[in-house]
Amino acid sequence: MTIPRYQPLLWLTATLAAAPVCAQPASSTPGPAFPVKPIRLIIPYPPGGTTDFVGREVANKVGEYFGHIIVVDNRPGAGTIIGLTQGARAAPDGYTITFGTSAGLALNPALGTKMPFDPHRDFAPIGLMAYVPYLLVVTASLPARNVKELIALARAQPGRINFASPGVGTPNHLGIEMLNQLAGVTFVHVPYKGGALAVTDLVSGQVQALFSGTPQVSAFVKAGRLRVIATATPKPNRVAPGVPTIAEMFPGFDCNTWFGLLAPAGTPANIVTRFNTDLNRALADAGLVQRLLDQGVEATPGTPAGFRQMYQSETARWRQVIKVAGISAASAK
Repeated sequence: MTIPRYQPLLWLTATLAAAPVCAQPASSTPGPAFPVKPIRLIIPYPPGGTTDFVGREVANKVGEYFGHIIVVDNRPGAGTIIGLTQGARAAPDGYTITFGTSAGLALNPALGTKMPFDPHRDFAPIGLMAYVPYLLVVTASLPARNVKELIALARAQPGRINFASPGVGTPNHLGIEMLNQLAGVTFVHVPYKGGALAVTDLVSGQVQALFSGTPQVSAFVKAGRLRVIATATPKPNRVAPGVPTIAEMFPGFDCNTWFGLLAPAGTPANIVTRFNTDLNRALADAGLVQRLLDQGVEATPGTPAGFRQMYQSETARWRQVIKVAGISAASAK
């Protein structure tokens, strides 16, 4: 029997078709490069403050790694709601990201503030960026050099020690309420329209205590007109090394503000990962870390999942403090 000349070729074709394919990737076409143009960073605060400084410093460093600038777009108003709303409604393509803080992501929801977005549903968290540890500062004339002595004064003179804040419902104010609840005392809350006026009256002795970030009070502390008696972080921090924490006396006390980055919900996971990787890389840069510390800010890298869990748990924690204190969204306006 004569074998047709084409049969070996048919046999080889069948053999190759049956062989497993192991060298080809699922898709040999690479995804589009990112980024290919400038990125917008929405900061829901006006220029010139700590939030603006931190946002610009981080944007500059991450932009270096990306090879494209990150342009800051300040959109203040309505207690961060204007800027956060624009960020939540932006196209989920990675070219608009948003600067989020404890005020907008945790305190507003805890207060029950009506917002046209849901911070847990409408954002893809990129990562935590920084803490702004609060200092417990007293006027120099107050005879209290530590938390124990301050609480003793409050118990001996209920309703006589005035505690300033930059406004009802601010982190500074809620720290006062938390301290009242944990210590079983009554500090009188005196709200101001902004931190500058509160510090001015603290220096003059019109009020006796204040939770504040470092930049607002450092010059007065150095001049001996104010005194730092504790930090409001749960653990010692690099902003105020050697200063005891309130949590040493009242475990669980934690009153600070924090910043992080967000992308609109639906942003591709690989883009979120790229942002998080280069954000953490920036937050490990020694020069950036020192510039932030000089402004009373502690660089704090993390993961997207960790950031989401943080502002969810912070919302629940502050909601309980707010409920016990009887604070409403209406009173915080």
